[in-house]
Amino acid sequence: MILAAGRGERMRPLTDTVPKPLLEVQGKPLIVHHLEALSRAGFTGIVVNLSWLGNQIRNFLGNGTNFNLAIEYSDEPEALETAGGILQALPLLGERFIVVNADIFTDYEFARLRQSDSMAHLVLVENPQHNPGGDFSLADSILGNDASPRYTFSGIAQYRSSFFEELTPGKQALEPLLRAAATRQQVTGELFKGRWTDIGTLERLQVLKA
Repeated sequence: MILAAGRGERMRPLTDTVPKPLLEVQGKPLIVHHLEALSRAGFTGIVVNLSWLGNQIRNFLGNGTNFNLAIEYSDEPEALETAGGILQALPLLGERFIVVNADIFTDYEFARLRQSDSMAHLVLVENPQHNPGGDFSLADSILGNDASPRYTFSGIAQYRSSFFEELTPGKQALEPLLRAAATRQQVTGELFKGRWTDIGTLERLQVLKA
């Protein structure tokens, strides 16, 4: 699943008329970089959630045949945030799946996530300047909330559908669910040291374009 429903407030005015996943980096829309990488990794079915300017994304990607993929869409009249969007899309996703934020740029090899069989497995990265305190600790592949050092959640993860089974439909943030599970030592993780950028501001986008 590629998360593509966000408004991209910090990317305005660009995102007033173009959804953030269609902003270009190195000659291609962000979401196309993901689709090509997922196809290379052997994935064949992709779910994309849509809200803000979602029809532009749907019209650009179509059914996915141009990427050797089958793309389905989960429409959100109002963006449901990460956990809410995943919950709504569960009927399209199956029992185990990966989730990728559309607004990151990375060379992470998505095929690595096929090795995980945990309820939730997060890819962490070294803390960028905009998140110096990190999000989670990592010890023996188990995530925690309190220990140090702490690392930043990359927006790449593998989940089992049962991880979301206690949620109720509607707008739901992912962080509280992850923190509660990490407290119970139910989340595994890995530290990725390759290329990764969270394109959350115009400045970060320009750095990648330079």
